[in-house]
Amino acid sequence: MWTADEIARLCYEHYGSRLPKQGKPEPNREWTLLAAVVKIQPTADQACDRPDRPVQVTKEVVSMGTGTKCIGQSKMRKSGDILNDSHAEVIARRSFQRYLLHQLHLAATLKEESIFVPGTQRGLWKLRPDLLFVFFSSHTPCGDASIIPMLEFEDQPCCPVSRDWANNPSVEASGNLEAPEDKRKCEDSDSPVTKKMRLEPRTPDGMAHHQSFGNQESGPNSPDVSSSNLTAEELATVTGMAPGGAKVVDVYRTGAKCVPGEAGDSGKPGAAYHRVGLLRVKPGRGDRTCSMSCSDKLARWNVLGCQGALLMHFLEEPIYLSAVVIGKCPYSQEAMQRALIGRCQNVSALPEGFGVQEVKLQQSDLLFEQSRCAVEAKKAENQGRLVPCGAAIGWSAVPEQPLDVTANGFPQGTTKKGIGRLQARSRISKVELFRSFQKLLSSISEDKWPDSLRVQKLVTYHEYKEAASTYQQAWSALRKQAFGSWIRNPPDYQQFK
Repeated sequence: MWTADEIARLCYEHYGSRLPKQGKPEPNREWTLLAAVVKIQPTADQACDRPDRPVQVTKEVVSMGTGTKCIGQSKMRKSGDILNDSHAEVIARRSFQRYLLHQLHLAATLKEESIFVPGTQRGLWKLRPDLLFVFFSSHTPCGDASIIPMLEFEDQPCCPVSRDWANNPSVEASGNLEAPEDKRKCEDSDSPVTKKMRLEPRTPDGMAHHQSFGNQESGPNSPDVSSSNLTAEELATVTGMAPGGAKVVDVYRTGAKCVPGEAGDSGKPGAAYHRVGLLRVKPGRGDRTCSMSCSDKLARWNVLGCQGALLMHFLEEPIYLSAVVIGKCPYSQEAMQRALIGRCQNVSALPEGFGVQEVKLQQSDLLFEQSRCAVEAKKAENQGRLVPCGAAIGWSAVPEQPLDVTANGFPQGTTKKGIGRLQARSRISKVELFRSFQKLLSSISEDKWPDSLRVQKLVTYHEYKEAASTYQQAWSALRKQAFGSWIRNPPDYQQFK
């Protein structure tokens, strides 16, 4: 039907042809991360095909995001007009919500063909059964999924992480997670830099980490030792050497910090540095952020869906991702399985339609040309230190103003004096997505509204979100059973209208 390389190639081509130069990294000096949502649907003539033929599909990028930054807690605004988290994965998901809002508008107004068909209850819609969505990221998500063991090897970076080992050690090559992909410096196996790297990865603010390109296509096996509370050091005492005789000497360091209330990392040298399976928050530069790691957010979306609370008012069931594809980078199938699925696998008593998804996890062998390691490989030694690109680009498959280029949470070029004006809002900020939601609502006659919006008079963003009762029940169950330490913004940050 589709391969990981086909998804990666499609996203890289879309990035090159549909995204503007504005917001992209400065050549030989900056790098960025890329994420996207790809719609997969069978071609129209499938019914006539022989049943023994492979299913032919069309693939379309419906949202895309680039970015590596977060704002600190002190810069958050109660007006909902700033992007708190501009990591590529989050920009791609918010851009996807914008696409879903547009598709719901098409469905509700019967103007054009939509991805939605009527549900069984008044005012509710559901995804066409022949469609599915694949999430692509050029790098492993920051946080728990990037905690990967390093093996002691002579003249090359560590070999692809083997099954038993990736379930516990932790590292994400992340530097300052505000610049999250300082988190991941990858060296090509041909690079002379790779051969120098040994047992001294720098602190989370540093840049150098030796990496492996593990491309494991088969699904994860159940590891012999599976406690997420074991450190890599404790695991080593149980299992000894890694398969193949290589010793686990360290873990990729993630800049994402454990949230208050979690056990915390040991901070010991080497492989014992991190604990795995914990909720983490993206770090800022001196100003702590309230943004949970991308690993945590993807795990949440895998239970609650990508649509969020607002859109759940119009949907009979959540919009789930069928697969997550990662580009060429340090990768562990087991770490991805643990971070995105395993931590929530025992969550139960969810409302009808919600559930922990067995999302398909794959890695492509294609490298993103503006990733840190690709830029590093091309850069001449005298060109100075690489830095993460400060801008973020959002793109949605919508007819009007599909692009959204931001820096520091506002449209690029916004001055301090301009903050607070309508033109100083990102199109995927909370307040603008809420405005799009209200526009959708106003285009539908009140007698066709879903029941959840007819019960009471709703005014603020917070009230509309809380009124999505099935979503809130599912979120409450997930927090109680798996993510109790999740950092939630105070209600006064959601009182805008």
